[in-house]
Amino acid sequence: MAITPQWKDELRARITLSSVIMRTTKLTRAGREWKACCPFHDEKSPSFYVNDQKSFYHCFGCGAHGDVISWMTEQRGLSFIDACKELASEAGMEVPAPDPVAAKRAEKRAELVDVTTEAQEWFVQNLREEVGREALDYLKKRGLKPETLREFGFGYAPESKQALPNALPRFEDQMLVETGMRIRTDDGTTYDRFRGRVMLPIQDARGRVIAFGGRILGKREGVAKYLNSPDTPLFDKGRNLYNIHRAAPASRQSGRVIVVEGYMDVVALAQAGFEDAVAPMGTALTEMQLEMLWRMVEVPVLCFDGDAAGQKAAMRAISRALPMLAPMRSLGIVTLPSGLDPDDLIKEKGGGAMEKLLAQPASLLDFLWDAERHAQPLSSPESKAGLKARLMAHVDTIEDRDIQALYRRELLDRFSAFAFPPREPRQRQQKGTWQSFKATQKGLSPEARSTLQRAMGGGQRASLQSAVIAGLVRFPEEIERHSEALTRLARLDPEAAPAIESLIELSETLDSQAPSAISDRQGYPAPPEDQRFAFLREGTPPGEAREELAEAVSLLAQKPALEAAMAATIARFDEDPEGSFAEQARLREQLTTVEERLKAFGRKKAGSPAEQDWASD
Repeated sequence: MAITPQWKDELRARITLSSVIMRTTKLTRAGREWKACCPFHDEKSPSFYVNDQKSFYHCFGCGAHGDVISWMTEQRGLSFIDACKELASEAGMEVPAPDPVAAKRAEKRAELVDVTTEAQEWFVQNLREEVGREALDYLKKRGLKPETLREFGFGYAPESKQALPNALPRFEDQMLVETGMRIRTDDGTTYDRFRGRVMLPIQDARGRVIAFGGRILGKREGVAKYLNSPDTPLFDKGRNLYNIHRAAPASRQSGRVIVVEGYMDVVALAQAGFEDAVAPMGTALTEMQLEMLWRMVEVPVLCFDGDAAGQKAAMRAISRALPMLAPMRSLGIVTLPSGLDPDDLIKEKGGGAMEKLLAQPASLLDFLWDAERHAQPLSSPESKAGLKARLMAHVDTIEDRDIQALYRRELLDRFSAFAFPPREPRQRQQKGTWQSFKATQKGLSPEARSTLQRAMGGGQRASLQSAVIAGLVRFPEEIERHSEALTRLARLDPEAAPAIESLIELSETLDSQAPSAISDRQGYPAPPEDQRFAFLREGTPPGEAREELAEAVSLLAQKPALEAAMAATIARFDEDPEGSFAEQARLREQLTTVEERLKAFGRKKAGSPAEQDWASD
């Protein structure tokens, strides 16, 4: 069916979005827009807005965003085509005629769905009869309840090569082959693929049976424990997720989606009350499956076994995800205790233990660092260099340049802290004192000294920037740590650039000169007279001073960066009003957070309101 962008634009123009949403969600007028408590997540105050003029809705709480078509698919659960048909009927429009080739494929799929649906009914019936007694006993021993067996459609395929065509005589053998339930040999004979197995239906997002998974009863030499349908006109294992039709609506309520290794893990979790779990089909997560997950939530949680195979599966998923990372789109990773799968953990320690793990997933970055850090012994310089090379190889695959830069800096910081731990300070070096700047530096140009003296003039009374520069002069070994933030600030604030360039010069002199007597050096910047910041006071422990200095550098750099991003977003409003609107809202929220942090930082450090002038710079 050829649904063109022009046709969708016409449909949106004819349908009033708020009138459609009002059918299931109570809206309140808010100026030219409508607002409500978001239907996609639980909240007490409204953050969900509907704009009829621009024909889109947006939630500032959970990020849900879309038009009238996406509302019908996400909230009503309709397929894209069904949503278009229903809306077109309301709008008095004709749905474009289907492409003949596509129509023929759709007709073929519908016929094959009839086959898989009838086969599923037969499998379920077998489980209730004598032929399925052993399978039913096995499922009961695993602790599965009758309601779980019904909900997930458990069945049984008998131990016979010709049982299926005898059970489904109205379908030609070729159709049974095309659904993947029969295998055709080179000599033309056919036989049942699933024999002597507990059966589970695999369903698409609409709940239609499109394939099957089967587990062997007992142990058989040379026979796979689990067996899935092959790719067919109905089923592509890389483009489907087991249990997606149940997990998608559940995730809208929980705000979470759990990815486990197999469909029996999904069943165990569902029986324990975790209805928002899915699983790939016996393969590593594909790019398409990751996109499906990110359409449900921003940070899907991967939950893999703690054994070597589980960790390898997690790393394969991370390798696939890294090139696809985007703002507000990542992964969380939960590692189960070694030797336990979700079913084992729930049986041994209860659902509360699983909930506790799921509530504190490791970030993608943390898991990547830990996995590579412990991948092999790191007892030699060569092996440590190998760790850095592996980490940077992962980073290089990230296509989003902002995220790539952030990952690179964070991982390099962690690597440096691991590979180059702090050494005992050299004799006569007094890092963190004003004398140390004079005593340890040699070769700093007169121009740089003069620039730093001017930048520190007035100390923190003039601005937070003056205080930060004074702090970095006091702790010059911290300049390299903050070089990226300082360089970015120099690009955004030309007035700060000379002082930052002088700081970089100061940093570069640290390791090039030997210590010299204090009396040998003249003309260095003097410390500010008013040292109300902890990182400027002599009595502050060095660790505490450095942490406060790091917070100050972060605050100093963040605000101009966000303001520049806001200006760029406003500039492209005419080209992309919908995207610009959402981005402006996100940036305003971040600016508000930074402003609050600036105020809190000022209140914490200031002794009187008059001393908080820097917070408004």
